[in-house]
Amino acid sequence: MDNSALVAVVSIVTAGITTGIGVMIPALGQGKAISSALNSIAQQPDAGAKITQTLFVGLAMLESLAIYCFVISMILIFANPFWSHFLSAK
Repeated sequence: MDNSALVAVVSIVTAGITTGIGVMIPALGQGKAISSALNSIAQQPDAGAKITQTLFVGLAMLESLAIYCFVISMILIFANPFWSHFLSAK
């Protein structure tokens, strides 16, 4: 296997692992945040609007982590910065 094929394989595997882990962990965090918010609203119904507002801000921040992992995966697959190094070495 030559160097360019090795870079392709490592990039694809890394992109898959990045996407897999980068989506699972924020999803677990979102589930825990929603569960805690629902428990808080059940205990303090009057504070429901403020809890919901804070929940949505927190969920947006958690979701941004998954989006960053997805962007890194797409860069590794379609715009890999290591390709130019190995193509110029030939």
